Amino acid sequence: MAADRAARFDPDALSWYEATARQRVLALTDPGSFREFLPPTERRMSPHLPLFDLPRAFDDGIVVGSARLDGDPVLVAAQEGRFMGGAFGEVHGGKLVGLLRAALELKPKAVLILFDTGGVRLQEANAGETAIAETMRAIVDVRAAGIPVVGLIGGRAGCYGGGGLIAGTCSRLAVSESGRISVSGPEVIETNKGAEEFDSRDRALVWRTMGGKHRRLIGGADAFCADTVAAFRAAARDLVGRAPAFDLATLDAEQARLKARIERFGDCRDATEVWARLGVNDPDAVPAMDTPAFDETVARSPEADHDAR
Repeated sequence: MAADRAARFDPDALSWYEATARQRVLALTDPGSFREFLPPTERRMSPHLPLFDLPRAFDDGIVVGSARLDGDPVLVAAQEGRFMGGAFGEVHGGKLVGLLRAALELKPKAVLILFDTGGVRLQEANAGETAIAETMRAIVDVRAAGIPVVGLIGGRAGCYGGGGLIAGTCSRLAVSESGRISVSGPEVIETNKGAEEFDSRDRALVWRTMGGKHRRLIGGADAFCADTVAAFRAAARDLVGRAPAFDLATLDAEQARLKARIERFGDCRDATEVWARLGVNDPDAVPAMDTPAFDETVARSPEADHDAR
């Protein structure tokens, strides 16, 4: 049945942003290869949401399983942003942690995480925060075992809160223009620091600061994709093949890069100022660039590529 559903999806036409979590997984991986762990028929649902009179989902908003990518075995997790913003709760996080721990036994070519999350589910805050920490620990163990963990970000909910922290522990990241990566979301920043610091209603500001183009230009993501499943599939295949080593030299290099970034851009008040210092000829034109034009801009930016994460 999964193969039949996959056959209906054209990866070249299917929008990553508009697709559901299952559509992304089925169209991303080799046709007929996906085998879901703990599918909706198992009904592993949140035990906490009924206490708040909130609806539950039979899969708790995350799809996990095994598949093949160009014939290579991979493990896949896909968050469903349409259910509670893809937020982490007890079961949701447990499924992701379990998948990562299974990687140590199954030895796949890579683990792919399709992020689409606003962070931790407030109704399950303690369990959600614990899940974030356990996921980061599990990713470290998987990477130390020589298995790349690649994050793909382009969904409606973006990649915020604890999801942003988890993304930072991945071996490589691919992002589309619609993808946003940040620890604190726009509304959180405005609530705590005021609209003078960050106006969450200014959508152009949000995209310039947290969007995929900015993250790619400063090296916060390793690939920039058009909004199609085919583009993300090509990026995933490429990034799996060039994941960095996970050792002390890599971590030292990343720490040095982040320190240098703060020294170079720490006083900038807008992403356009950062882009100007990177040498982008016309920073104001970046948001309107199509993918080929943006790729050319990235190719001229020394900060976009680095040897560590």
